[in-house]
Amino acid sequence: MLQWSATVLSAAIHARKVAPSEVMAAWLAQVAAVNPAVNAVVSQRDPDELMAEARALDDVAPQGWLHGFPFAVKDLVATEGVRTTWGSPLYRDHVPLKDDLVAARLRASGAVIAAKTNVPEWGQGSHSFNPIFGVTRNPYDLSRSAGGSSGGAAAALATRMAWVADGSDMMGSLRNPAAFCNVYGFRPTWGLVPQDAEGDTYLSTMSTEGPMGRTVEDVARLLLVLAGENSEVPFPRGVPDLRLDRDLRGCRIGWLADWGGAYAMEPGILPLCEAALRQMEEMGAVVEPLPPPFPAEKLWSAWVTLRAMMNAGSKRALAEDPAKRALTKPETIWEIEQGMGLSAQAVYEASVIRSRWHAHAARLFHRYDAVVLPSAQVWPFPADWRWPQEIAGRQMDTYHRWMEVVVPASLIGLPALSVPVGFSDTGLPTGMQIIGRSGDDMGVLGIGQAWHRATEWPQRRPPALA
Repeated sequence: MLQWSATVLSAAIHARKVAPSEVMAAWLAQVAAVNPAVNAVVSQRDPDELMAEARALDDVAPQGWLHGFPFAVKDLVATEGVRTTWGSPLYRDHVPLKDDLVAARLRASGAVIAAKTNVPEWGQGSHSFNPIFGVTRNPYDLSRSAGGSSGGAAAALATRMAWVADGSDMMGSLRNPAAFCNVYGFRPTWGLVPQDAEGDTYLSTMSTEGPMGRTVEDVARLLLVLAGENSEVPFPRGVPDLRLDRDLRGCRIGWLADWGGAYAMEPGILPLCEAALRQMEEMGAVVEPLPPPFPAEKLWSAWVTLRAMMNAGSKRALAEDPAKRALTKPETIWEIEQGMGLSAQAVYEASVIRSRWHAHAARLFHRYDAVVLPSAQVWPFPADWRWPQEIAGRQMDTYHRWMEVVVPASLIGLPALSVPVGFSDTGLPTGMQIIGRSGDDMGVLGIGQAWHRATEWPQRRPPALA
């Protein structure tokens, strides 16, 4: 059952063909066998306690899609009674008294919160390492990164230590690790999965929670668990109906490649994406190369300005308190200090660029059902690096410039699905982003479903550890 999709497992549990205690026993055995090598699952609860909780569910009528699923929640989500650290030594022993909204919705759907998945400290940087748990390694090459910030989630999925996983994405944290680990990661339209009613909820409109999985149907079903209005935060969105059957005949796709050379790419990534698009053409899609629809440097300028503002606003105390500063990664301190030096005019100008890009993108989707970009600009890189400092000879001027390709979707909250597209000559995975208009989440997932049915990359080529 470790190889089953979440959809198949859920159906088996609901039909009483498999008991939650059997599922838990299989999960515990897999984590014990595989996790020491990849370090994806952290803060696991006591196995005897988990087995007792699972047995108690064996004779209970299922109340939700995830009934009886052992679930490892991303360590940026507070989980009642289960250690939550945000990857920071400041919270090494922190045990929350209540769930964040994502964890609460997972529990309400029947999940057993069994552990957490590893993250970068404060979720910053697309490489999952921190001073508490160390580095998460890529299941396809243990010397390489699994990406981040949902790197633990992606590696757990690839190695069958999770059937589905939650992740979060401000700058690609659902998409980059999905590409690195040959699974699916979906950044939903901003607001579809609502925020918790904490801190700023009006200006903070770039980060979102979202689902990951080994099939697109699993991703869509987990999305429906996570989505739904939270009346305590603004900008509500309705929950879409589950509709994935989509014929790609006549589907118009725009190929943005490297954005006219603006985004440096390691050799081999663009050709794999182009081969995937040719396969989509064979399935009936109409694929057209597109020139850059907006200046990349303006998007980047707006992005780093608004991101720095949010980090300074929410994490200022980490830089100003000497004791906390000493225990905080330098990349986070840099983000905060960038934001502390911003003027109101700079923030306004960044928001104007964001607004103009939204208008340009809306017109683009009058002509295309989706646009496509690579999910990552590099192959999974050595796990002992902090971040890639150059791509194809081009120097990266910040710790996150190497993943700039995710910014066009993130800046304006568009739905974007990272789908696997194959492997390098040395066996490393990569993926591409299918990006749709705001609100067309099921349309994007429908394209992904057609692609999955044609390729089944996560099932066809799992890592040897799985």
